[in-house]
Amino acid sequence: MKYQIKGKVWKFGANVDTDQIIPAEYLVMADPKELGKHAFEKVRPEFVKNVKEGDIIVADENFGCGSSREHAPRALIGCGISCVVAKSFARIFFRNSINIGLPVVECDVKVAEGDELEINFKDGTVKNLTTKKQFKFKPLPGFLFKLLDEGLVNYVRKQI
Repeated sequence: MKYQIKGKVWKFGANVDTDQIIPAEYLVMADPKELGKHAFEKVRPEFVKNVKEGDIIVADENFGCGSSREHAPRALIGCGISCVVAKSFARIFFRNSINIGLPVVECDVKVAEGDELEINFKDGTVKNLTTKKQFKFKPLPGFLFKLLDEGLVNYVRKQI
């Protein structure tokens, strides 16, 4: 896992649920790239057309609420999202994201759509490169870097 990433912001509000991230009719798919083609298609149709590899989602509280499905973080990975930053996450979305390799950061950041962020996972900072403001979050523990790099299954296999 890269300990530092940069990307353009896609701003979302509170209570973004997994049905908004990936509509239920696509749950028959498993491939992240295929899922990614349908991310947010019913609530932000322009998203998939304009999202770029490395972009970052920033949201308010309770991101990823609703149905427990790994398809939601897989779809975000598939369309190029490098990280999700939110004031808070639904716990199951948070764990699913970590387990499949999507970095998530709980932090209340002030951003606008299109701002550029730099996230440093080791020192726990989110820098808004557009406004020059910096925000702190609790740095990720070392084992989570390994888990994000390897995915849950490979990480556990190495532990046994």
